Amino acid sequence: MTRAVSPAVIQTARLRLRQACAGDLPAMHAILSDPQVMRYWSTPPHPDLETTRQWLSSMIEAQSDIDLILEVDGRCIGKLGCWRPPDVGYILARDCWGQGYALEALMAFIPHAFAGDIEHLNADVDPRNEASLRLLARAGFRETSRAPKTWLIGGEWCDSVYLRLDRPGADRKGGS
Repeated sequence: MTRAVSPAVIQTARLRLRQACAGDLPAMHAILSDPQVMRYWSTPPHPDLETTRQWLSSMIEAQSDIDLILEVDGRCIGKLGCWRPPDVGYILARDCWGQGYALEALMAFIPHAFAGDIEHLNADVDPRNEASLRLLARAGFRETSRAPKTWLIGGEWCDSVYLRLDRPGADRKGGS
């Protein structure tokens, strides 16, 4: 999948979505090393700063206009985007939960993603993550299937709920 990469900045009423930079390391490490935040993520909490540095470096090197850092008043509070299109994901600092930031960011991100050549977005959610399932439903995603034992994270098998959002006006292919 080819996209013209430009320094993406999406501005909402409260948020700025932008490309990652080295200065995001302390904030992203605080997020990615928090066991409660990482409870339903696809990897265990980051054990050290070097793990986060490598993770962030790969995000920076990708120069993606669809895998973005979330910022509030100049503070990095998480990330949202497609690290591997069309798969979308997001993660927020725990002190930012329940304030509507994830929905605001996702609703701004969706038209940005569909402005390129992405025909649909997919999400893979642990069924125990009820808040994320509600968020995606509010954004228009629909459940397409479920599967047991899809992720082995920190010695624990986790299940998946698969969701999909089609580009408005696009033909529906796949899913149920």
